[in-house]
Amino acid sequence: MRTQQSAIAATGLRKSFGDQVVLDGIDLNVQRGTVFSLLGANGAGKTTTVKILSTLINADAGAVQVAGHDLTSEPDGVRAAIGVTGQFSAVDNLLTGEENLLLMADLHHLARGERRHRTARLLEQFDLVDAGRKPASTYSGGMRRRLDLAMTLVGSPQVIFLDEPTTGLDPRSRRSMWQIVRDLVADGVTIFLTTQYLEEADELADRIAVLDHGRVVAEGTADELKRRIPGGHVRLRFADPQGVDTAMSMLGQVTRDNDALALRVPNDGSLRSLKTLIDRLDGQAIEVDELSVHTPDLDDVFLALTGNSKNSENSQNEKVTNR
Repeated sequence: MRTQQSAIAATGLRKSFGDQVVLDGIDLNVQRGTVFSLLGANGAGKTTTVKILSTLINADAGAVQVAGHDLTSEPDGVRAAIGVTGQFSAVDNLLTGEENLLLMADLHHLARGERRHRTARLLEQFDLVDAGRKPASTYSGGMRRRLDLAMTLVGSPQVIFLDEPTTGLDPRSRRSMWQIVRDLVADGVTIFLTTQYLEEADELADRIAVLDHGRVVAEGTADELKRRIPGGHVRLRFADPQGVDTAMSMLGQVTRDNDALALRVPNDGSLRSLKTLIDRLDGQAIEVDELSVHTPDLDDVFLALTGNSKNSENSQNEKVTNR
């Protein structure tokens, strides 16, 4: 297990509920100070993974270290190093935002002066100063999620598990949460993010793992995953038909667009393949007016690897939503 720079390292993680296998031997390696995103449809095992890694439930098999602590022999060390923001807000509606934060500070046994200082700092950091003295029941969805995450940060965790943190938020609130995540990572915090929003993983994640029926079916950066899916191409646009003809005769299997004076050349978008293409064009002194790279997006990746659409994710049986 690679642990020197790993915030989370798991091998052979397994979990079943009765005769239903939820996790079927997954391996994970999350580097410190990065965002790692676990993608999967409802029932794929995302929330179960978070619950195991955050000591909420036990795995049936596997070895795990979180923040340098063994999950089995040092669970208290793991709990002291992590924060968890689940799918459902842990905010107490009867308390104000400030009181929620002070309550968390008490639970972390902070000194009185530190309690007040950290609460004030978090209210400012999450743009909740004006709402701090108001009951949480009056907060919008975006404000509640910001307060929920602020409560997670009271204990200054090294690793934060964000389990579908922007579900139900409007686009503006979602982007606000994205910026908060980026700021946390810039400060050295490690984020383990589960999400059904493919755009969210594309925007935030340094590495992505795709979970399907309890197995990791692919892992890599967003660009690496996109290059695995057919459909990537380079579009070449020329100044005149002669340039199109010359390039087409040399490149072979291409698609021609006569109206746009352009060719579509199959390409995985990697630096090596692009350099090869450019060298071939340059070797024949073929002038290209415009070159653009087109790769499949994460929607295409998700469909190809799991066979599930984003719409079908939301229509699955509610009883497996939290597994």
